Amino acid sequence: MQTNQNKKVVNKFPLRLMPSVRKRAEEFSRQEGVSLNQFINVAVAERLAHLQHEAWVSARSKPSPARLALALAALDRPTGIAPEPEDALPDGYESVRHTVAYKRATARKRTR
Repeated sequence: MQTNQNKKVVNKFPLRLMPSVRKRAEEFSRQEGVSLNQFINVAVAERLAHLQHEAWVSARSKPSPARLALALAALDRPTGIAPEPEDALPDGYESVRHTVAYKRATARKRTR
């Protein structure tokens, strides 16, 4: 008997869903035009990605106030390129970072 080296092994996993959950999953999988199996696979993959992202965010070091200030300053620098019409700020818009209240609040944080 010859075996195919490229053949993937598919593990079967019996999954018990509450009837109401299964019904909703079947409805959404039909709306998406995919099988229930594929819908569940994607749902689990999305949840795993979300959990991995949360773990990464919580483990990552927080930016220092100096690095944060540098990043905000870079965002405030003009580029010389006009924004696309749908990206333009409304007339009279003022950045919260340019308000007196914001400057007072951030000055207090820096002095602590």
